[in-house]
Amino acid sequence: MSDCLFCKIAAGDIPSRKVYEDEDVLAFHDINPLRPLHVLVIPKRHITSLAHVTPEDVPVLGKILAVANKIAQEQGSPDGFRVIINTGRIGQQEVPHLHAHIVGGPEPVGPMLKRL
Repeated sequence: MSDCLFCKIAAGDIPSRKVYEDEDVLAFHDINPLRPLHVLVIPKRHITSLAHVTPEDVPVLGKILAVANKIAQEQGSPDGFRVIINTGRIGQQEVPHLHAHIVGGPEPVGPMLKRL
């Protein structure tokens, strides 16, 4: 999509601090990191959100998870990490392009959710 921020990053039109790239996915440092390790992994092909995946997307979804593990190991979070995929308005997805946040570091990331 021509107006999609992450499509522009994947195309190289907007610079990023790349961590990993292959023909299907791109991983780059978040511009506002919340943890010592905070990397985004995106499919290069536009997928709006997890709510929009189809059976043809299964291989790239698996690759995103495999890349997440590789990145966590290489970027200083070998004892564990969290993968977060926010989806839609309720999930507080901010960029309408599927992306996984890989967060970690030397200390535990905290509780999964706060009670309401």
